[in-house]
Parts: sequence; structure tokens; C-alpha cells
Amino acid sequence: MTEGDSPTVARRRIRLALREARDAAGLTQLQVAEEMEWSLSKVIRIENGDVTIAPNDLRPLLSFYGIKDRKQVSDLLTSARIARARQRQAWYHAPEFRELLSDATRRLIEYEAEAVAIRSYSIYYMPGPLQTEEYASALTGKFDEEDIGSRERVQLLIKARQLRRGALLERLKTVKMYILLEESVFMRPIGGARVFATQLREMRRLADEGLIHLRMLPYALDYPIANNGSYDLLALSDSDTDSEILYRENGMADEIVEDKATNARHRKRFEQLWHLSNDETDTIRFLDSRIKGLET
Repeated sequence: MTEGDSPTVARRRIRLALREARDAAGLTQLQVAEEMEWSLSKVIRIENGDVTIAPNDLRPLLSFYGIKDRKQVSDLLTSARIARARQRQAWYHAPEFRELLSDATRRLIEYEAEAVAIRSYSIYYMPGPLQTEEYASALTGKFDEEDIGSRERVQLLIKARQLRRGALLERLKTVKMYILLEESVFMRPIGGARVFATQLREMRRLADEGLIHLRMLPYALDYPIANNGSYDLLALSDSDTDSEILYRENGMADEIVEDKATNARHRKRFEQLWHLSNDETDTIRFLDSRIKGLET
């Protein structure tokens, strides 16, 4: 833990440490709430990262958990103070976006601002932060032109994707980004030939400039990949192997996963598929041929 940590990183460290300490002590959240004379919802919100914990609350809680090591207590108290530091309100906290974006999506965007490495595996479409505006608009789907509420919602979704994209593009020189796409992503012309060709050219530009590492899993690969769903892995530290966060979604819901074993399995799977995929030179060659085919 360092004084230079951001409130986002410090808040995550605190809630994970408290959750692990409670589990190690064999206590339920209700037991903690009763002992501390808090509401159950307060304990849940602290462990979920929905609220920060004040140092004055943290001290007796650590004592209850039996944590007495002076350095560990000092580090956690420092993290608690950093976590409570006021931050400039981010765009995704604005009322219109809070109603539109899920809690998991907002946390994903917050973590993207802190990540030192992002690994994105997709079997359906280009990763959200790398989508052009036209591609994102087409991906959002058709909606009833007479439904004003639906139309406004779509426009907000597109705006959110572009704000997220802009924030990440500004950081691409300082964050390592590994993009692993199934061949179907390159073959599905979302938005039509012109829109999709523009999207592929943008991916090529980012790869050419060394801002992303791009690889493709070909259809011909003799390896079981069908059971893998799309997901993102975000590392908040180069040195801490437990700093990785998993984000995954399906058509019904999305979630942030911070279970170490689950995230380690996804990281191992990503590395296996990364090494089995076409290398970056072959991927760019395929991308170029796809662009040429779309433009003829």
C-alpha cells in the first residue's frame, strides 16, 4: 500500500481486506452488525464498496476481527483515509447515467481509469471502449422511432460509450491492452460494410501505433473455445497478482467478480487462448484482407 494510491484502489483494498478478515474469523455480516451496533445494510455496503468506512469505525472493527499487527492496522487506516478523499465527480455519476448504467458497469469504468493492464476477450463484437461511434450506434440495435423514451435511452447509451472510449484512449500510452477476438467478430459486419470497415481501420490504427496488442482466434483452431463467454480482466497493479478484476456480461446481466480463484482461472484461460491464436502480424494481415473485401 502506498500514499500514492487512488481512492478507487484504496477503497477496493479496504473492502477486500475486511471481507477476508470476517471470513477468517468465521463471522456473518449480521454478527458483525450486532457487535458494532450498525445496521446490516451498513456492513453489506462497506464490503460491497458502495460506501467507505471512516477510520474511527475501522479501528474497533479490526480489533473485533483480531487484527492487531501494527503495520497492517496502520496500512489499512491509511487506505481508509485515502478512500474517503474527495474526487472530482466523474461523468458516469451524473443522474442520467446513474439511471442508465448498472452498478457493475460504473465500477468497470472506474477501474478502467486505474488499470495498468486490460485483457479483453470477445466472441461477439468489438470491446466497448474501442468501438467507433457509428459501430456503437449500430450495435445498440433497432428501436421504435415513435418511442421517444427508447430513442433518448439509445442516445445516452451511445454517449456513454463514447465518453468511456475517450477516457481510455487518453490512457492507452500508459495502460497495456490485450485484445483477443474470435474470428466471428471480424466477420460480423455490424452497421454495414462502410461502418464496419471504418471500425476495422480504427483497430488497425491502434495496433499499428502500438497502443493495443490485437490477436484473432481463427475458426480453424482445433481447440475447444465455444464454452468461453466474453469477459474483461483489469489489473490494478503490476506487482500485486491479486489486483485483477473480472468483468463479464450476458444478454441479461453484468457483474464484477473479485474472487481470486475465479479470476485466476479466467487469466489462465486467456493466456492459453492468446498463445494459441494467430499472432499480431497474421491478425493484421487478416484484418487488411477483410477491409479490402468490405470496400470492393
